[in-house]
Amino acid sequence: MHTVKKIIFAALGSAMICGTSLASTLFSQAQVNFNRFPVWGVDVSRYQGEINWKSLESQNVRFAFIKATEGSGHVDEYVSENLANAAETDIRLSAYHFFSFDSPGETQAENYISVVNAGDIDMPPVVDVEYYGTKKSDKPDRKEAEKILAPLLERLESYYGVKPIIYTTLPVYNRYIRENFSDYPLWIRNVWCEPDFMDWKFWQFSDKGLLSGFTGEEKYIDLNVYNGSEQEFLDEFS
Repeated sequence: MHTVKKIIFAALGSAMICGTSLASTLFSQAQVNFNRFPVWGVDVSRYQGEINWKSLESQNVRFAFIKATEGSGHVDEYVSENLANAAETDIRLSAYHFFSFDSPGETQAENYISVVNAGDIDMPPVVDVEYYGTKKSDKPDRKEAEKILAPLLERLESYYGVKPIIYTTLPVYNRYIRENFSDYPLWIRNVWCEPDFMDWKFWQFSDKGLLSGFTGEEKYIDLNVYNGSEQEFLDEFS
């Protein structure tokens, strides 16, 4: 095992030890079986500030999801820099769009397309569907949300030639995704346990990663694993 793969995780009061070189740097309530899921990566936004992508690569980060856009008009201030600098590494890349329940899917898609060229990413584009603001307590109507999400996904698939990945949480998945969008690749957040009751492509298992190589206001970085072997990852995203 490479030293950069040696990791210590804390899980509900008991640690699963994978090695020592990154000891005390990556923590999660969830236990991760790295023999089953050996390929891991990060997701980032402006909160990580300036990122040294070579440094992340040296820590065995294999893939990254970079925030690009939000709603119909917002663009992450670091997206262009991140895409350009990360492209100088062997890290596989995608970029994600933060879904808005409050603006048309068509204009949200065009916002993303205006920022992320097809050649900028190695993996499918991502739509991040989660509650924000008061949406968790005042939940948007499911049918109305579907009317926004469907054209957004369809436009991205048409432009990039591949089904987008949907990032979401379990409550949002059950309410908005499961019935009509379950055929899209799933990136699921669960920092408590492996979501082995779902068919997922990526799993965000921690929001408390402490890797070196970024200088933003947020000291942590989100950590994810791919659902497959090293060879399967290379075959899918080469």
